[in-house]
Amino acid sequence: MPDIGVEPYREITFDADGDASPAERAALADLNVTDLVMFSHGWNNTPSVATALYRHFFAPFPGLLAEAGPAGARVRLGYAGIVWPSIRFADEQIPNFPHHALAVEPGAGLDAATVDALKRAFPEHGVTVDALARLLAEQPDSEEAFRQFGLLARELVADDAESSGFAADTVGDGAGGAALLTDEMLGLCREFTLALSDTGMRVEPGPPGPSFSLGNSLKHLWHGAKEVLRQTTYYEMKRRSGKVGQLGLGPLLGELARTRPALRIHLVGHSQGGRLVAFALKGLPEGARNVKSVTLLEGAFSHYAFAERLPSGLDGSGALAALHRRVDGPVVSCYSRFDTALGVIYPLASKLAGDYQGLLALDRRWWAIGHDGIQSVAPCTELTLAEVLRDGVPDSGCVSVNAESVVRSGGPPSGAHSDICHPELARVVLAAGRIGCV
Repeated sequence: MPDIGVEPYREITFDADGDASPAERAALADLNVTDLVMFSHGWNNTPSVATALYRHFFAPFPGLLAEAGPAGARVRLGYAGIVWPSIRFADEQIPNFPHHALAVEPGAGLDAATVDALKRAFPEHGVTVDALARLLAEQPDSEEAFRQFGLLARELVADDAESSGFAADTVGDGAGGAALLTDEMLGLCREFTLALSDTGMRVEPGPPGPSFSLGNSLKHLWHGAKEVLRQTTYYEMKRRSGKVGQLGLGPLLGELARTRPALRIHLVGHSQGGRLVAFALKGLPEGARNVKSVTLLEGAFSHYAFAERLPSGLDGSGALAALHRRVDGPVVSCYSRFDTALGVIYPLASKLAGDYQGLLALDRRWWAIGHDGIQSVAPCTELTLAEVLRDGVPDSGCVSVNAESVVRSGGPPSGAHSDICHPELARVVLAAGRIGCV
């Protein structure tokens, strides 16, 4: 077990099907604690980066409990890091991390670490990954090369209906496959290149203008092609996070409810790790009441996920409709407008996955829950971070917290998406779970 600076700490590692080792399950159940904070990393992480994230995020907790005085002293707090098989693109910036964990310089090509990560994530497609990396390195100036890139990227997307069911954020959406990888691939690369420019990323040599082209050259669109590949892996990790949450974490929480009924569980998730812990509610057995709070940090899934009815003009409901009621406490979504990954890139990623077919790709209705909070759920309390730190959060129901006062740093294209290691956000988790409160 890694030393992350807080005790007691355990890790629970799930495979892509949601299975975890009996030994890790037993070690988790044996913790002599009153409260257990379980944190899930997002899709763009390796296990070592995930452990570094937990070390930084959990660091303020002991001091904050000490500040709570006698109420904090009555709490025996345990910590758990959820590790699931995701993938890391090495050019993703992580604010406030040590130098060795920072991103490589972004560009249109793939560095060796990202190629290796892709091969681990898609072990049966090593030849395909090499071919994709070669095209991104060579950047051929031809439409046929982009078409071929789309066909290769499409090979990384699983087509089985069983797995596809875990990708839907709303009932009836089009999460059946990344069809646009073979349809209008060049246009899709152009859209992503424009979106990258909107995030402040320097994309050369494209000049200004709506066409975002340089004469008849297409070479600058390989920046967009790389983003298409990143979002293809995002789509696969989206399905995986839902599957691990529903089939892995949810039943594990149910097991803890049976064997450790007094143990109070507090779920925390970043990015698609937020999706994972939210989908755990779908796998939580009926009647289990041990989940006392859920805190989503820049959650990378639809802001309609908990809605029982979508807004006017849209059919269906959220994939997690009313499941916030399975939490014996609040579901808190921290969001920030400085998260350009969710405000600019996420809607295009939804188009890539076929979600919300027939709608404009950048329609603001398709922002993520980490960009503007929980939508179409009534009641849903809207608070600023300052209000939460002063007054706390409601005892139950959905709560959206504008955290842009601290979640604001990071470079393009993701912006502040990973800027979550702040004592203020640790205090949000403690407040949501009534940990150390009188």
